[in-house]
Amino acid sequence: MTEGARYKRVIVFLAAVLLAACQQRMADQPRYEPLQKSEFFGDNRSARPAVEGAVARGALQNDELFYTGKIGGKEADTFPYPVTETMFRRGQERFNIYCSPCHDRTGRGEGLVVRRGYRPPPSLHIDRLRQAPAGHFFEVMTHGVGAMPDYAEQVPPEDRWAIAAYIRALQFSQQARLSDVPENERRRLAETKR
Repeated sequence: MTEGARYKRVIVFLAAVLLAACQQRMADQPRYEPLQKSEFFGDNRSARPAVEGAVARGALQNDELFYTGKIGGKEADTFPYPVTETMFRRGQERFNIYCSPCHDRTGRGEGLVVRRGYRPPPSLHIDRLRQAPAGHFFEVMTHGVGAMPDYAEQVPPEDRWAIAAYIRALQFSQQARLSDVPENERRRLAETKR
């Protein structure tokens, strides 16, 4: 090894030692372990309670209709945004996943778990539920009722509204008359019967 190469190695080694000695020790600053006793605060707790009224970023729920299904504390019969075919399809998909095990795919309340002994839910086609506002279905999905558990953790609000819209479509489909079908669709149906 040449004298110049040996000299470069010594410089690199000394630079590495000097850089290692210049740490700011940010990782070793004073801190408390979770639930460790603290002499600093009067209640001796190191974990501080949340500031009253503080809301986590992205968690502000200031749209009463969207998050509760109510307007002025009463169940709303309107939807928080326009009902579209995409919303119906999403509602059907979510209904078939979360609701049909008890309510079955038609909403009659004869799902698989009911056939295996679980308490049957009311049919979604009874007068009381056909006349219930859309917010009622949102409320029941959010908080549960009777034997039905809440689905607030499993189903986000936009999907609960989509399910409520699909329930409305199911209810309408079971009560529809031929006169409710648009003329061009009636002709198409008549042609397929031939």
